This record gives sequence, structure tokens and C-alpha cells, in this order.
Amino acid sequence: MKRAAHEVTEPQDAGARRRIRPVICYPVDTLPRPDLAAYQAARDGWEKVDEVVVPPREARCFHVPAGSFFRIVSIEGPQVGDLNLWSADDISERFFSGKTRALHGTHVSTGDQLWSCLPYLRPMATITHDTLDWYGFDEFGGSVHDVIGTRCDPYTHKLLSGHEYHHCCHSNLTRALSERLGKPKQEVEPTVHDVLNVFMCTGFTRDTGQYFMKASPVRPGDYLEFFAEIDLLGALSACPGGDCSAEHSSNAAVCHPLLVEVYRPKTPPAGWTSPPRNGYSRRHED
Repeated sequence: MKRAAHEVTEPQDAGARRRIRPVICYPVDTLPRPDLAAYQAARDGWEKVDEVVVPPREARCFHVPAGSFFRIVSIEGPQVGDLNLWSADDISERFFSGKTRALHGTHVSTGDQLWSCLPYLRPMATITHDTLDWYGFDEFGGSVHDVIGTRCDPYTHKLLSGHEYHHCCHSNLTRALSERLGKPKQEVEPTVHDVLNVFMCTGFTRDTGQYFMKASPVRPGDYLEFFAEIDLLGALSACPGGDCSAEHSSNAAVCHPLLVEVYRPKTPPAGWTSPPRNGYSRRHED
């Protein structure tokens, strides 16, 4: 936790150093942007082709073909979900929360894209509608749908509590992927990755910079909607923290199921093509 400890006397120019203006690390003026109007028009007359109910404190996998839409829906009560995405053709290509955060910010919403890991680095999905986009940032610096949290996991739980708990989102996602691929849990576990925290309300404390959570504003009927830019294999965990108003990684919180819906449009969005993998040569020359 980085805080002003006052163990070292401030230099005379401390104020001037602090007043240096920040520079955006990744200016996105040249970043290709999706045609949201075309995406939204493609929803007209679409057909729901699949749905998957994710039970409380569990995870389930789902498939979304490129050019289709999917929604994560709150159906019974306030509940957050941890989302993993892989290329359905090659699970070594997976969602890269860190680069998504660098390009779009700590929390994502309509028009933002979920990017895949290196060396692929291409948009995997585009957010096309967010019923919680009204929330913005609150007085504590909190907002929804973050790409800063890693996922609750049994290793950190063991470290902090000394106990083992097997319904952390990391374990949930591992079990779901293992079942989907028919492979041992220990084999697929390394491909489980940092998540999009769907519906979760989070931020950083002003004084210590600690990651915090607070009760999610999600209510039944709210949803986060995506357009699949490539063929996707997804996994969603209904977090054991419920709405994350108190704690996670335990059986204490009230938890609810989540719903994943997959929609096939009559025709793809006008002008849309599935993005290729990143064009860098990979020579890494001196």
C-alpha cells in the first residue's frame, strides 16, 4: 500500500514534482473504432439461439460464433460475474485485461472492446449495450464492469485465511473449462486468466490506493451485451461474493444465478469483417 509515510523529508521542489501533468500512456486517437450504429442495427430481427444458466457459486462455459451477440443478464437478484474469453479455435489466445485497461480505462462500457493477449492482440468482443452505463463514477471513485481485479482464487484465500475454499471464481472457471474441453483441471488451469468483473462495483481508495468493492447496483433485468468479433469460447462464474457488498470467497454471501443469452443476427453488421490477428512481424530485432 503506497502512502505518504513521512519517513523521508520532502525535498524543496516536492510541490513542483507533484504538479507535473500526467501523460496518457496509450493515446487512442488512431485506434480503429467499431461502427456501433451498424452493430445495433444488426440486432433487428435477431434470433436467440442458446442460453446458459450459471448457478450461484459455480461457472459454466458457452460458445458464441463470430458475428453473433451475447448478453450476461441479472435474473434473480444482485450478483456479479467473472468472465473469461478464449478464441474457440485456440485457447492460447485469451482475453488480456491489462491491455484492455490500458486502452479503455479501469472500467468498460458501450463501445469499448475486449482485447486478446500477445502475440494476437485483436478485439475479441465489443460491448454494444450496458444497462448500467448511467452509474458512471461515484463519490468514492467506484464504477462497474472493471478490468482491474484479478478474480477471487483459492491460493490467495489460503494465504490470507489458512483455509481451503473451492468455489472461488478461479476454481469455478477451471472446473467449467475442464468439463467443456474434457481435460484435467490441472492441465487447463494455466489458461484461466484475469477477468472482466461484470456488474462488480470497484475502485481504489484515495489514501492507500487499495482495490475496493462495494454493493453492485445491478438489478434483475440489467444486462451487459457484447458482439463477438471472433469465434469465442466463454466461461462465466457467478462469484461467491454475491453482490460483493461484504466479502467474497465464502458461503456467507447471498448469491444468485446469472444468465448468458446468445443471439444470431439475420445478417452481420454492415461493413463488418472478423479482425485478423495482430500484424506485427514478431522479429523482435535489435
